[in-house]
Amino acid sequence: MTKIILIRHGNVEGLKPERFRGRADLELTPFGVAQATATAQRIAAAWHPCAIFTSPLRRCVSTSRPIADACGVPSETIDGLVDLDYGAWQWKTHDEARRESPQLFDAWRSAPQLVRFPEGESLQDLVARTSDALRFVLNKYAGNTVVLVGHDSVNKALLLQLIDQPLSAYWRLAQDCCAINEIDIEETTIRVSRINETHHLIGVT
Repeated sequence: MTKIILIRHGNVEGLKPERFRGRADLELTPFGVAQATATAQRIAAAWHPCAIFTSPLRRCVSTSRPIADACGVPSETIDGLVDLDYGAWQWKTHDEARRESPQLFDAWRSAPQLVRFPEGESLQDLVARTSDALRFVLNKYAGNTVVLVGHDSVNKALLLQLIDQPLSAYWRLAQDCCAINEIDIEETTIRVSRINETHHLIGVT
């Protein structure tokens, strides 16, 4: 059985007010660093990963580093886990995007599977990238435990594939900062036993 421990990166700027962060190469805030440390302790206590793969963006690399240290395994970047490319909406607040393109913004909130961001990607593009990354991990590390560190949209795209849900269900999944998801894969059987678990972050400041 292959076990995937899927993590979202820790706290960064651009969450309040919420911005389309995407490819902005943000570093963790001090709070995000504390979240990453607590997440590393949780993973090291509960699982024994043999590898860690992370988005190449700094917020994910910095989240993966304490996990690698706590578990004694290397962390490598993989391009397939990089965040969604929001194109011309990059770093705009949601209010700014809504004012500039009200119809497209409403479509993103109501029918995300039909949206391509101006000069950017669609969810279909994201699914193609993340599924390639997942196939690579499953082929190379079958029968082992692997940690993946990604982004809100990246993790949602992976989870929707794993639980066999359409892209229209994108907004039904939550991925808080440093949330843990646990997925067991054995041949053609997939079991998701945790989604967006954050109990390990209680008391982190």
